[in-house]
Amino acid sequence: MSQELQTVCYRVQLKADSLDSVYEWSRELNGRQPEALQTLEEEGIFLESVFLERTDTGNYLIYYMKMRDPKKAAEIFAASKHPIDEYHRNFQRATWEKGERLELLLDLDRMKLNL
Repeated sequence: MSQELQTVCYRVQLKADSLDSVYEWSRELNGRQPEALQTLEEEGIFLESVFLERTDTGNYLIYYMKMRDPKKAAEIFAASKHPIDEYHRNFQRATWEKGERLELLLDLDRMKLNL
């Protein structure tokens, strides 16, 4: 049975002087893509992209994702024993100041045609 995917976007304010850790995290996850993709599959996430936004007020990560159920994905991630998820949780604690879910205004998605 097909289930509609939800599109979500989060803006995470980074702690001051955390860019070195952000780039290290990016290199680490890019180098461990098979492991990261496995955890995304378990969480029901089909697409995850992360962008760095630099502003006069600070630096932010922009998370863009397509998933089945954001709440369930967060629960699975929080309970995960995968080493890559533990690495990511440590990264969050060390570098994230606060985050917010952004309001979705438009979602034109041709990928839905292939599900």
